Amino acid sequence: MRKAVNPGRAQVTSNPKRQARPRTPLSRDRVLSGAVRVADERGVASVTMRKVAEELGVEAMSLYHHVANKDEILDGIVDLIFGEIELPDSAAARPVDWKAAMRSRAFSARAVLSRHPWALGLLDSRRNPGPATLRHHDRVIGCLRSAGFSIAMAAHAFSALDSYIYGFVLQESSLPFDTSEEVEDIAESIASRMPADAYPHLTEMITGHALKPGYAYGDEFSFGLDLVIDGLARILDRLHAP
Repeated sequence: MRKAVNPGRAQVTSNPKRQARPRTPLSRDRVLSGAVRVADERGVASVTMRKVAEELGVEAMSLYHHVANKDEILDGIVDLIFGEIELPDSAAARPVDWKAAMRSRAFSARAVLSRHPWALGLLDSRRNPGPATLRHHDRVIGCLRSAGFSIAMAAHAFSALDSYIYGFVLQESSLPFDTSEEVEDIAESIASRMPADAYPHLTEMITGHALKPGYAYGDEFSFGLDLVIDGLARILDRLHAP
């Protein structure tokens, strides 16, 4: 004899989809955000269709509805990084203090690239720049042009600033320490292994500068940036001298 089936229970168990949580629809933005997370965690070499799909919890084939291939993903994540960097105000809106604008952009770029150090080798390498990338470059050039730089000098200034920013972030990210305590430990370890009086100038820098309370290598960024901007300002003054 068959057991009676509880109608209410049958209704619940026969429709398991009703209890499943709704999944966030896959989109190009989700794919690119997932790719950035993969790059942040495992490096840009790990950004493949399969790894990004794993990050998003989907099948790799589903990504092709939103991006054509890995190259398009790389183009897209570079555009996302440029979109994170602070830009000068539009020159058309009001006069811009170009030195303050370039300084703010430099600090913003350093912060963004410190969060995403894998982007250093990619930022200016893409053949298909996205809208954020194009807007970024156009706005920086516009700020310099409105300040009185010729188009050639704007190109020189842009290159000099980015070379300094990228180079500093690369060096900073390669250092074997993050905190002032680690600086002290490493500096003392190096100093203890050096023969007495063999490297007097290096010893002086370690003891008289790096081991001072509150020392942070990151503070060097502002000093070097001011040198670049002040040098550009002197060139600009010469260009417009009577």
